[in-house]
Formats: sequence, structure tokens, C-alpha cells
Amino acid sequence: MTKTGMAKRKPQLNAQGPKVDRQAVWETLRDMHGKGLAITTVDVSLLMPDAVSQGRVRDYLNALEKGGYLARTDAPRKSGEPVQYTLVKDVGVEAPRVRKDGSTPTGGLGREQMWRTLKIIGDCNARELADAATTPKVEIAQPTANEYLRFLAAADYVAVIRAGGPGVLTRYRLVSSRWT
Repeated sequence: MTKTGMAKRKPQLNAQGPKVDRQAVWETLRDMHGKGLAITTVDVSLLMPDAVSQGRVRDYLNALEKGGYLARTDAPRKSGEPVQYTLVKDVGVEAPRVRKDGSTPTGGLGREQMWRTLKIIGDCNARELADAATTPKVEIAQPTANEYLRFLAAADYVAVIRAGGPGVLTRYRLVSSRWT
């Protein structure tokens, strides 16, 4: 109980909603690490609430190792015993997206950045959105932002507040009921 007489809420340690295999494996890894258990492909597969193939678990653990999230322990092992890992880079609830070589895919990050930026700036044209959403890791081109805004307008997520013309870009505003 706190000073105000209300119980403190425990932090949310798992993602909500339907889980893909990657998210389920990540949550199992974090749980095992928190309990001080050795992390192996076999143990992760056995402790997962949903049935995920051991091959898929092994592939994800290998990718996490190459990406620097897991490290092999120096525990001596006999031939045929599974490799033991330890979690060295816990990035929180959301499972890291990694390719088989350990690199981070950037597909979809541009759209995610534009959506977040659009929610912050409210109304804009394609040039302003591209400039505001560009980061050192992901650059957004003006034609990409223009296409994104046109698709959002077709789906009624943004409204045209000033039509474009020669030398003038179309201006859009996020529809307030569509903030997600």
C-alpha cells in the first residue's frame, strides 16, 4: 500500500493481444532470465504456453545471439547437450525484430514514423511530413510521404484541408476519431 492507501499496480511485463511466435519466445526468455533459469532451445520450447516448433525457437535464439541480445554461457557441455544462453540485452516487453544474421529489419519503420509524426504535428503536406519523420536511421522521401498521405486520405484517416495545385502541395489533417 502507498501513502494514499491504494495498492501499487504491478508493471505490465508481457505484451497484450495475439502473440506471434517471436513475441511468445521473447516473453518466455525474459521470464526464464528473471527466474535465473538456464536458457536453452529445449527449455524455451517446453515452457512456452503455445506450441511453437523447436526449429523456430532455435532459429530465433540464434538470430538473437548474432544480434547481441543473447550470449552463450561458458558452462562446459557434453556432445549432444543443448547450448545454454544468457540474456545480455533486455529491450523490454516488445520482442526484438531480427533477421537470421542478427541485423534489424527496417521495413515498415518509415510508415510507423510517419504515423507517429502525423499524430504530433496534426496537419501538414507531404514535404513537411517527410522532413519531420526523417531520422538518422530511416530517411523518408517526399514521394513516399505523399503516397502515404494519399492512401490515408482514401481510407478516411486524414482529411484534405487544402487541395493541391501547380506548385502547391495538398495539405492534410489527421481525423481526430482515427487516432490509434
